[in-house]
This record gives sequence, structure tokens and C-alpha cells, in this order.
Amino acid sequence: MTLLRSVFDQVFVIVLICTGFCNFRLQAVEPENAKSPPGISAEKPADGPSVKVEKGYMVPYSVAVPCSDAKIEMVPVPGGKFKFGSSEDSDGHVEDEGPQIELEVAPMWVAKYETTWQEYQYFMDMYDVFTKKHGKGLRLITDKNRLDAVTTPTPLYEPSHTFGLGQDPRLPAVTMTQFSAKQYTKWLSKLTSQQFRLPTEAEWEYACRAGSDAGFCFGDDEGDLEDYGWFFDNSDELPQLVGKKKPNAFGLFDMHGNVMEWVVDGYIEEGYEQAAEKGAKTALAAVQWPEEAENRVLRGGSFKDDPEMLRSAARRYSEDWDWKEKDPNIPRSPFWFASETGREVGFRIVRSYKPLDPDTIKRFWEVAHQDVAEDINERLSTGKAKEAAVDADLGKEFAAGKQ
Repeated sequence: MTLLRSVFDQVFVIVLICTGFCNFRLQAVEPENAKSPPGISAEKPADGPSVKVEKGYMVPYSVAVPCSDAKIEMVPVPGGKFKFGSSEDSDGHVEDEGPQIELEVAPMWVAKYETTWQEYQYFMDMYDVFTKKHGKGLRLITDKNRLDAVTTPTPLYEPSHTFGLGQDPRLPAVTMTQFSAKQYTKWLSKLTSQQFRLPTEAEWEYACRAGSDAGFCFGDDEGDLEDYGWFFDNSDELPQLVGKKKPNAFGLFDMHGNVMEWVVDGYIEEGYEQAAEKGAKTALAAVQWPEEAENRVLRGGSFKDDPEMLRSAARRYSEDWDWKEKDPNIPRSPFWFASETGREVGFRIVRSYKPLDPDTIKRFWEVAHQDVAEDINERLSTGKAKEAAVDADLGKEFAAGKQ
């Protein structure tokens, strides 16, 4: 009986053959409410980063991306308070970075690196996987499984554009829209029974600062930026392999430069003023949920930017219509950008220590504007995109040969 109980104490997900993309593998995945959730240690590690929490200690851990050799390294980031934005007398200050407001950020794990092609490619492969499933009448969306629906991006219409700056597995994945990045986090969450998402704008800045109230995580001297980030002066106008520069004090790489990173917020020039007026005290309460089809916030600056755009408080907003100008599709793709600027756009994922409630996490994953929803539905209706129910059993279905 003891042996039998020990077997059922684990939730196993068999992750295997995706039509030539991977080999059989056995991966243990535990749900968020398990006794020992991923990234939690009962005892404080002898070395390395850790964060004391009710259940023990948050510690670094790796997430195996199903059906691939990729592993996403997650780093524990302690909760705390910080001043969001920049002061009027700080170098490089822009009006939309204020007024500064003090916010509290809850403990979370943050991806050590920007999402790479190695990690993102399998999500792109889901288009073919979902197509085969639908051909067999499997994993179709119904009222019962609507909450598990994931929309996979259409294949790239011109791969040479997206991959024109390189396709090394350790390069950051680029050109995806915010919606595509959000769906990736939902897909990964459903497969692994862990709750991944994009960060809020305040969470991103807090993670970037890593305790610093200066212009950059290391201070105010732009001369030191060379050691921490890729930007116009040192990148040869190309994205670079992740993790080649120094990390910040939290152990996070490439928070300054390389590629701009999506956050979940919509851009409002007076956003911080509005957050202050409504009395926001937490990073979640300060979120500016998108109200337009474009103008979503990007953080961190890119390999093509000057140093001031790599500051911890620097903000940029997407210009989705212009960034899809060269897209020959009608309507233009809701999944990919087709401009030079789009090749500077990427993201990294986070996971809260305490999972968000269902209504809140839904806002992090789903379509945020009716115009975007209509474009997606048009793609689905013509077979140019695929939507399927995703859960931890998907890997088991592959293992049983039910592709």
C-alpha cells in the first residue's frame, strides 16, 4: 500500500513524439497545489538564491519544454516595495515615466533569460499538431473545454524575414505579437500544470531594477552598460545569444537590451498618474489593461537602441499596424510582425508564488480587444490558424500514438 500511495503522489506526464520533433521522454509534473510544488524547497539551500516563504524556500528550478530538449530556467525573485517609474530630476526621464508611485510586488519566479527560439519553436509546431488532431476529430473546442483553448500562430509567411538575423536556438525568439506571447504562456501552463504568464509592467521594472533605484540595475553610469546589455554601440545591430553579459542582482540576464520584452499592460501616457489617482498599492492593481487593439507596452530596449532606452524605467509602446505594414495577408496577421522593428520584439515569462485566481489569470492569457478577436476568428474560420484544447494529458496522447 505504501508503494502504491507513493506512485499516486506524483502526477506524471509522458511527453513524446511530435511527428519527428522529439523522442519519448518521461517527465514528472506536479500541480500547483501539490505538497512540494516546483521551485519550493523545505530547507534553505546551502548556496544559491532562495526566498523564504510560507511553504519553505523558493529556489531556482527548470521547466522542461514538452517534446524538446529545451529547459526554461526560473529564478526566484523576492517580494518587496519599490518606486515605479523615474523621478523628474533623473537622467533620461520622460514624462510618461511619472509620477513615481510606491508599489508592492509579490514573490515570483522570473525566467533567467528571454524566451529563445529553442523554447518557442515547439509552440510554433503546434499548428501542424492541432491540424492532425482536428483531422481525427480530436481536441475540438466545446463549451466544456473552452477554458483550455489555445490558439497557435500561423506558420511564418516569410521565414527569411523573421530568421534573417539568425536562428540559433539560444537567440531570443522575436516578431511575435503580444497575443502570441500570451498564448505561449497559456499553452506552457496547461501542459505543465504551472501558471506562467507575461509580467505586469511594474513587475518587470521591479525585476529589472533588482533593488536599484538608479537608472540601470548597476547604477547611473552608462559606461558600465557594456557589461550588462546589448545595444546600438556593441551589438553590430544584431540580437545576441542570451546570457552572454552580466546578470543583475536577482540573477536575471539581458534585462537591459538585446530584445524588447512584452508586458501585459496597454500603453497610456498618463498611466502612472491614473494608477496613483485610484490609489494602486500593488503591481497587479497598477496594471493598465489594454483598451486598444495596439499600443501595448514593451520594456528593456533592444540591440538597436541607444542607452537611454535601456534604462529600467524606459517605456515603449507597440505600433502594431505599422509593424505589420509589409504583411501581405488581409486582414494582417494577429500573430506576427513583418517590420524591422518587429525583429526587436521578444518576451520572458514569470510565475507567481501564489497562483492568480481564474478570472485574473484569464486576463493575462486571452484576447484583449474585439478587433484582434475578429482577426483571429477570421484566421480560424479559414484554417489559417488552429485552436485546440490543451492539458497535461496531451503528452500522454502522443505517447499512446494518438497523434
